[in-house]
Amino acid sequence: MFTGIVQGTAEVIACRRHEGFMQLELELPPARASALETGASIAVNGTCLTITSFKGRHVCFDLIDTTLELTNLGELKPGDRVNFERAARIGDEIGGHLMSGHILCCARISRIEASEHNHHIHFEIPQAAAPYLLPKGFVGLNGCSLTLAEVDNQRGEFGISLIPETLSQTTFGSLQPGARVNLEVDPQTQAIVDTVKRYLVQRG
Repeated sequence: MFTGIVQGTAEVIACRRHEGFMQLELELPPARASALETGASIAVNGTCLTITSFKGRHVCFDLIDTTLELTNLGELKPGDRVNFERAARIGDEIGGHLMSGHILCCARISRIEASEHNHHIHFEIPQAAAPYLLPKGFVGLNGCSLTLAEVDNQRGEFGISLIPETLSQTTFGSLQPGARVNLEVDPQTQAIVDTVKRYLVQRG
């Protein structure tokens, strides 16, 4: 499990591509590269990945076809930076909301409104996520636990507002309109919405 509090960014060192498969190699910052273990989980742009090997600060992961289809990880290239979070441990502070690292789909940035003190990013609402995006609800975007500032169904957009600390610790400050961001819906919201749906269907 993860908390949605991104611990920093990591540099993409290599993307070894095969048919429906990719081996991803990242370099973690020194402060976050201790006590690594093969088989441990790290959220990369919010996607739960398993460490297959590591040497020093370099960590490798295997990405199968499903992961490449559902997420933006297949678009990475050497030199890119990604958000990461090491798996949470019992007793850790939950500063965001509990996240599984299971990406539902990607959301595309439609527009950005930036000023000296404010940074608002608007996304096209993906059909798969539409029932679970509620004003003031939680959402995971590229691994960040965020509150939805607005949901405009008429425009087909939802928006988030980012503080300077989030911009400095993540890749959000460098994203541009058209970029695709990994989206994980809040599991509690998803469970409630799906339960109500099933109940209404049963009631006719």
